[in-house]
Amino acid sequence: MSSPVLSAAVLRLRFTWRDGWRYGLMGLPLAFVALPLYVVLPNYYARTFGVPLATLGAVLLGARLFDAFIDPLLGRWSDRLFARSLSAVLGRGAVAALVLGLGFALLFFPPTRQMPALVVWATLCLMLTYAAFSALSVMHQSWGAMLGGDESQRSRVVAWREGLGLLGVILASVAPAALGLPATTALFFIALTGGWLAWRSAQRPRAAGASTRAGQPYSVWLPFSRPGFRALLAVFVVNGIASAVPATLILFFVQDRLQAPAGAEPLFLGSYFLSAALAIPLWLRLVPRLGLAHTWGLGMLLSVAVFVFASQLGAGDSAAFVLVCVLSGVALGTDLALPGALLAGTIAASGDLGRAEGAYFGWWNFATKLNLALAAGIALPALGALGYVPGSRDPVGLQTLSWAYCLLPCALKLTAASLLYFLILRKNP
Repeated sequence: MSSPVLSAAVLRLRFTWRDGWRYGLMGLPLAFVALPLYVVLPNYYARTFGVPLATLGAVLLGARLFDAFIDPLLGRWSDRLFARSLSAVLGRGAVAALVLGLGFALLFFPPTRQMPALVVWATLCLMLTYAAFSALSVMHQSWGAMLGGDESQRSRVVAWREGLGLLGVILASVAPAALGLPATTALFFIALTGGWLAWRSAQRPRAAGASTRAGQPYSVWLPFSRPGFRALLAVFVVNGIASAVPATLILFFVQDRLQAPAGAEPLFLGSYFLSAALAIPLWLRLVPRLGLAHTWGLGMLLSVAVFVFASQLGAGDSAAFVLVCVLSGVALGTDLALPGALLAGTIAASGDLGRAEGAYFGWWNFATKLNLALAAGIALPALGALGYVPGSRDPVGLQTLSWAYCLLPCALKLTAASLLYFLILRKNP
């Protein structure tokens, strides 16, 4: 366990709104860059450079698998930096930010359009960009976890990071179409520079270097020796797949099941993310009364109720689907703000505060990326096997789509809620 002196020092730290935006602002460019890499890049390479979809799929899959599997190693590297000094963390963070910005620019403005050189260039730049993104994310998340505090403070720390990250998502969803890629790239560089400068002036955790064990070596598998982490990760993975399934299928549902007007997608996505951002402060008000785990469970149940309602929607129900997006966005607020705060508490309770945050967040981010892959791996093949064809108006296929988009996430959310109760709440009432 961590020493009483260290715990007391961490608990005395106050986290004001000024601390919040200074720490959390880096979350904006990190979220900003993710959307173009996952959404804009494949379409851009297919339409502008004529890269075959099968080739793009192989490149993206390979780069994402590489990204997921290096996260635990980057986590251990981050812990070694924190053991040295916070200046070392910020210095390497600056390098990672520079590499991330350059990688992003080089991806969208390659020096060649010739095949196969373009594919090789895109693959290498993607791997470099993902590595820099992951390193910066792990360091930033670890910094926040090391600020410590009670449940309310830990939730505020994560909420600032994720709330400003949502703002980055909204900006990234508008900027490419409204400003063009050159201006979007410039905006990203500005946001990345501002995020790093704000982080540099943010509240510094006293946990770093305070533990006499900080410099001792440990296995990258250390988090899995902690029962609390294994329980929390199980809930996080199942809940994450439940959230990723509708994210994978939403465009199919909107275009085929709802038969929504062309161009309606930004309204649905915008209402979803905006509602999540606005809901986070409201959920935080419940944390002192209910606790982090109970509040997260409440968000899961709200999501289930919303998607049960969505399963009844059909062609022409676009207005009702806006309500679904708003309410499911409200539920998303708990998924964004609370699991990371629970993880920070688990690290402290396990006695690893100030020495192994990177290892924990490395595996945490690995699970996040695995969730997206598993969601696509479960939902898309199942839909195809059950007879759904994109663009089809066959009633049986559309009903299958509705069940996959609405009811499969409900089943997974209820499973996650049950795991939360039996593995966490019942053992820590």
